[in-house]
Amino acid sequence: MRYEVKVALRYLLSSKTQSALLIGGVAIGVLVFCFMTALINGLATFQIEQTVGSIPHITIEPREQEPRVLRGDGATILPAILRANTQREQIRSWQTTLDTVTADPLVRVAVPIVAGNGLVTRGQAVQPVSITGVKPEQLSEIASIGDNIISGSADLDLDGVIIGSRLARNLSIQVGQPLVIRSDRGRERNVRVRGIFSIGIETLDERVVYMNFKSAKALLDLDNGVSRIDVKLYDLNSAGDLSTQFRTATGLKSTSWTEKNRRLFDAIQGQGSTGGLIKFFSIVTIVIGVASALLLTSVRRKPEIGIMRSMGVTKSFITRVFVLQGVLVGLLGALAGAGMAYAFCSIVAEFILRPNGRPVFPVDPAQGAYLFGIMLATGASALAAILPARAAAGIDPVEAISQ
Repeated sequence: MRYEVKVALRYLLSSKTQSALLIGGVAIGVLVFCFMTALINGLATFQIEQTVGSIPHITIEPREQEPRVLRGDGATILPAILRANTQREQIRSWQTTLDTVTADPLVRVAVPIVAGNGLVTRGQAVQPVSITGVKPEQLSEIASIGDNIISGSADLDLDGVIIGSRLARNLSIQVGQPLVIRSDRGRERNVRVRGIFSIGIETLDERVVYMNFKSAKALLDLDNGVSRIDVKLYDLNSAGDLSTQFRTATGLKSTSWTEKNRRLFDAIQGQGSTGGLIKFFSIVTIVIGVASALLLTSVRRKPEIGIMRSMGVTKSFITRVFVLQGVLVGLLGALAGAGMAYAFCSIVAEFILRPNGRPVFPVDPAQGAYLFGIMLATGASALAAILPARAAAGIDPVEAISQ
């Protein structure tokens, strides 16, 4: 085998320009492959972080009531008896449910939430809002409110609220000024703005008002229960299975973030398919380039191969020489391409930034699949060398020498 390697190296070194171009072509193909992998994986991670970073991984809510039909005597059908429309859905035994959820080792935190709709009034300005009551110490457990306070503080006392920047702008209000907040149950409360946050998500910045847990319970007429329990996990990929377990254990409605963001997954899959097509063509380019170059080599070296065959060199020897050429070209080009890809991804991620400091391209250099790219390019080059190898091994010694 050592002799075949020597012959393969001699063939490659005898035409340095062609070999360099061939290795460079493989390197560019691997660079494109790894860069697209890092870009698509980084973009998927970025989109998921932007979506999941400010929402619960699992939401536990009261089970929805389904209408029932009751049959009376004979053929008489009586309408179902439904709960009154004024009765707010709530989890009454929420502390027991909370204990069940937090007992699971995969759960990082579970936060009881009191939620409802309302109106915020300041002078003549009226804005519809979503009232969210949370314990002060758990304000930033689901959405990172505390880290995104742009004015005031994240203190949630009994008479204070924290609002989003867009809502503050719509109401022309600043920290310390009063508001009147009215719930959909007709109850009112005078509060003061303690802090203004900006998450960058319109639904939060414009619609959500955070209140103290106890104040919100009174305002929303939820003295005996909570609206939902928001759960954050250590591993967000386990949300689907864990949601099913909680549904069975508690008898409540349990929804994972993947169920609520199906469109996001469809978009990510579409991006992955597009990137996969680009990566496929980059590998096809490598195969075509290696096969074409080695076919030309077999034609140019036809007399030499004929002499070797007449001296007793076997067909398998010639085949191994050409396949080894393909492996060497693929391996050297893949190593160079992977190195260039990592450097290029690092430059793009660190230095090509928007004015707000975020990268223009959400490339993640750590997710470039460099080892897989090296293995794939080397294997593709070896496969591409099979046809030229068979063509070279099939040369007739007599015909080759007579030319």
